[in-house]
Amino acid sequence: MKNHLRDMLIYLFENDQNFGILCKIEYVTFDPQLPKHVSDEFRAITLFFLAGYTFESARIDGDTLIFEAGFGQENIGSFVSVPLLSIVQIIIDDTPAFVNLALPQEHHNLVNIEKSEGIQNSMSALLSNPENQKFLKKK
Repeated sequence: MKNHLRDMLIYLFENDQNFGILCKIEYVTFDPQLPKHVSDEFRAITLFFLAGYTFESARIDGDTLIFEAGFGQENIGSFVSVPLLSIVQIIIDDTPAFVNLALPQEHHNLVNIEKSEGIQNSMSALLSNPENQKFLKKK
């Protein structure tokens, strides 16, 4: 998913196509940090539109999209770093052109833990009924 997302962004840059990204704000970083009155306005899923100087400043560095943008009434400048897998959608002219269903890397360990616990709980529930013993493989 990450490679496809990167390829799509590169395609958009190479074709000078402005676009928006919907991303999970919890993974986005700002340098310098934005004042609290500005950062408090962001929602869990936030839209950034890359056009003009913001588009021109954008680049992909490893697994991160980086661009410079101005925020708030004061137009406070900050470099925005967006991990690729935190991008939920790429939007072109109000139309979703890409939808990302993958989880950011930080969630993979949590998912694996929940998955293994879920498997254990499912197995316990299955084996709690003596009738289900016939479903076990014989070694």
